[in-house]
Amino acid sequence: MNELNQNWKKAFAIIYAGQAFSIIGSSAVQFSILWWLTVKTGSALTLTLAAIIGFLPQAIIGPFAGVVADRCSRKWIMIIADGFVAVSSAILGIGFLIGSPSVGFVYIILFFRALGSTFHGPALQSAIPMLVPDDMLMKAGGWAQLVSSGSSMLGPAIGAGLTVIFPMQSIMLVDIAGAIFAISALMFVKIPKLKTALSEVHVWQDIKQGIQVLRSDKLLIQISIPVLLAYLIFMPLITLLPLLIYDHFQGTAWHNGLAQFLFAGGLLATSALIGVFGGLKKQFFMLSISLLALGVFICVCGILPPTLFAVFAIFAFLAGCAGTCFYVPYMAYVQRTIPGELLGKVMALLISAMSFSTPVGLIVAGPVTEIIGTNVWFLLSGIALFVVGIICCLVIKRYEKRTGIIAGTNTPIHPVIIADEISESDWSKQANGEMTPEKTDLDID
Repeated sequence: MNELNQNWKKAFAIIYAGQAFSIIGSSAVQFSILWWLTVKTGSALTLTLAAIIGFLPQAIIGPFAGVVADRCSRKWIMIIADGFVAVSSAILGIGFLIGSPSVGFVYIILFFRALGSTFHGPALQSAIPMLVPDDMLMKAGGWAQLVSSGSSMLGPAIGAGLTVIFPMQSIMLVDIAGAIFAISALMFVKIPKLKTALSEVHVWQDIKQGIQVLRSDKLLIQISIPVLLAYLIFMPLITLLPLLIYDHFQGTAWHNGLAQFLFAGGLLATSALIGVFGGLKKQFFMLSISLLALGVFICVCGILPPTLFAVFAIFAFLAGCAGTCFYVPYMAYVQRTIPGELLGKVMALLISAMSFSTPVGLIVAGPVTEIIGTNVWFLLSGIALFVVGIICCLVIKRYEKRTGIIAGTNTPIHPVIIADEISESDWSKQANGEMTPEKTDLDID
């Protein structure tokens, strides 16, 4: 890390410049595919099944992807993953060129696109702490979310415009172009790699090691429970958003694009603030407040009559604002406390848990929404998110009362580098600041 300290901002900027193009392309294509499914079927079950298929690779293969991220070149994992997603989009484009593909064929392509993202996510998240100093991870997380939100903000808007003007086969080219930009940017960046990444691969042992790390961090386990519950409730709402707009508000692709544009704009606004100011010192308090606010905003979205789409769009923006404050502090804590050579597998386990919770939520949301209506489901989900926010507040209070440690502050917790076994007592000492990190050598890709 020392030899790259002076250049980390440049490397970080190059990586995320490429990611911006990739996210814009993927968001535009994803928007177009989901809107095509919405118009073609008008079914909540179709959309929920599409989302479940999209999350399955991460839920099932995610832990193995984390092992790969800790054992192989993280840069080349990202390059191959971006290329794989581009090839999947090209195949779907050929399908639309030949004729109207079946819903089943579209599901298969969504699965393969998600498979590429499954390997890309842990590799990117575990590469960033190898570039960014510990005391800058919160701000870097804000900048990363800023790029992601800004790109996600443009993606649906571009997708809405392309859906009106161009056929689906032409829209697929946008994703391919974005992947080319992302791959080109990565080729110009040197990403540190621990020498342990070159050691022999023991998949199950590595997964077990990642689980040991999670189990030894009591605060991480406790705060992960409300985070997973929030994902269980919130992610189906994103999937059902096009149907809410199409069915309840009688909207078009432009209405859907505007709502998603404003939601991503909310993510962008708070990401910019976190990137500049670093967020609240009590990061888990920020997480809890954002969940409470998110619950209120989603409730309002559910009770609005069909004639008040403009008000709905405003609350979609506010929901986006709350979403960043929920995600960034959690990931910053994980990146700050987990050793670099273990971070890939730990990050993959957490992302897999989040991804697994999403299909579970969708399995419930799809059939129930068909019965009670999308707007009623939004109302009930908002109430549930508010309750989760209260649970999160109670978890933090109980932890601080028991330990006397302010949970989720910006105070760095120095990781212990461990080769094989992870002692729970060692990790407890580390959490209390009684242990210091051992030095490790870095290789450069």
